[in-house]
Amino acid sequence: MYDRESLVALIREKALKFGRFTLASGKSATYYLDGKQVTLHPTGARLVAEGILDLLDEGEMPAAVGGMAVGADPITAAVVTMSAIRGTPVAGFLVRKESKGHGTDQYIEGPVQEGDRVVIVEDVVTTGGSSLKAIERAEAFGLKVVRVVAIIDRMEGGEKAFTERGYSFSSLLSIRDFGIEPPKEA
Repeated sequence: MYDRESLVALIREKALKFGRFTLASGKSATYYLDGKQVTLHPTGARLVAEGILDLLDEGEMPAAVGGMAVGADPITAAVVTMSAIRGTPVAGFLVRKESKGHGTDQYIEGPVQEGDRVVIVEDVVTTGGSSLKAIERAEAFGLKVVRVVAIIDRMEGGEKAFTERGYSFSSLLSIRDFGIEPPKEA
């Protein structure tokens, strides 16, 4: 079972940094969440996978989970592994930033096929831009994206961007779990 408090403590210890940062969205921020410090940590990978599988277990389990490489790769691997341990196997897939350029020359890699119901996973959602790009590529491949799940929602417009396009969104945590209030305009 997912241990929320342990995940918050690990993120606070390993991933939450204060200072001046430019985010992937291009926004400036006074704090940064380095998700890979948690998703590539043995305890963090387990906590994240358990949390995501608990969220997914509330509905119909997807055929696969995946997201934009490189950020979603350790999340995908952890969820795939933990799903096998739990006896509820879920496959994984990767969304390349650029097509391979040789072989199958695709953006999507992994044991998925056209028509599969999938969930996009992400470490930190700000505006939702990288998840929306992953959705675009997954749907172009023929996958049916049913949901987006993040570890942390910065509460800066990502959820709105997903729901406006018809995608359900949930996160294990929000920035408020760390005592940080999102900007008023978000």
